[in-house]
Amino acid sequence: MILPGWARGVADLDRPPPGCLRRLAVPWRQSRVAIQRQTRRKTDLGYRAFGRYRLVIYDVRVRIALTGGTGVIGLRTIPALIQASHEVVVLVRSEAKARVVHDLGAKAVIGDLFSGDDLRTLFDGADVAINLATHIPVGLAAAIPGAWRANDLIRTKGVAGICEAAQQSGVQRLIQESVSYLYADAGTDWINEDSALDITAVTEPMAMAESQVASYVSPTHSAVALRFGLIVGDDPMSRFNLKAVRSRRPIGLGDPQGWAHVIHTDDVGTAVAAAVTAPSGVYNVGAAPVRRSDLVEGYAVVAGVKPTGFVGPVVRRIGGARLEPLSRSLRVCNERFTAATGWAPRRPRFSPDWLALTSEAKTVPQ
Repeated sequence: MILPGWARGVADLDRPPPGCLRRLAVPWRQSRVAIQRQTRRKTDLGYRAFGRYRLVIYDVRVRIALTGGTGVIGLRTIPALIQASHEVVVLVRSEAKARVVHDLGAKAVIGDLFSGDDLRTLFDGADVAINLATHIPVGLAAAIPGAWRANDLIRTKGVAGICEAAQQSGVQRLIQESVSYLYADAGTDWINEDSALDITAVTEPMAMAESQVASYVSPTHSAVALRFGLIVGDDPMSRFNLKAVRSRRPIGLGDPQGWAHVIHTDDVGTAVAAAVTAPSGVYNVGAAPVRRSDLVEGYAVVAGVKPTGFVGPVVRRIGGARLEPLSRSLRVCNERFTAATGWAPRRPRFSPDWLALTSEAKTVPQ
């Protein structure tokens, strides 16, 4: 009998996913996920029939500790995790943020990302730790000296502290947000997770974060890094770009015929939720790549103006090294993540519709 690819994959598991061991009704060795010959005996966990075979089903609900839960990705990840029946607890900095988290159905712990004690409190009893914390300046603020210092600190000292506290607390799985502009400009060539990186002073903090996460992997611990494409949709940067286009200012970066790796705000949360069961490794996450000229034109269509084109040498000089990674041609392939998790974007290809919410100024609570 030829079994589905996903069924053959789970047949190879020899231990439960993070958090499942203490939730199983019977010992793992007796109820592991496996393709077994069909029998009349029922399993406590239920099964699906495939001819003369059955697939034993396990409970994948876990306790998840989340940092960066009130950012662009985090606010969309919490509902996705709750919908998957996970228990979610989020680190927040204030009572106001705690109320936002509670309204989404999660628990909140007030604390500091750089406090080991606060992180250990957050991770107590957690099976999975997810770090989505960032502090990315928007628009012209990105050109101010020192504007990226907080974000760089999060991706170096912050991630190191998270890894240490998670290990001390017995967290079995770590998931880290990353970015696809770590890759070198590949022109028209396709990029996968094995493609060359181009690490500069600007991208080094993110590379260091990925390195910290990779070192978390052991026979008893797993770790995943998600290299997201450029987020487009209902988010601060998209709103800034749309406002700039309406003011007839150029927003394009790089070669107009180059490629951009993008992902809609509707898809970031479900991708993080899917990573809860992904094997350890680095994964590209996004929609199909789009020509940079088409991306600029999409903003113009929504703004109701002619395309404003690409930034000139003065802006590039002001932006300096910070703009270079964002200008790379990145024709990124996401197939490995889809194959590992079954995830697929709800919005698989960029279109002006991606910016509909942005144009109507509907915002997510910050």
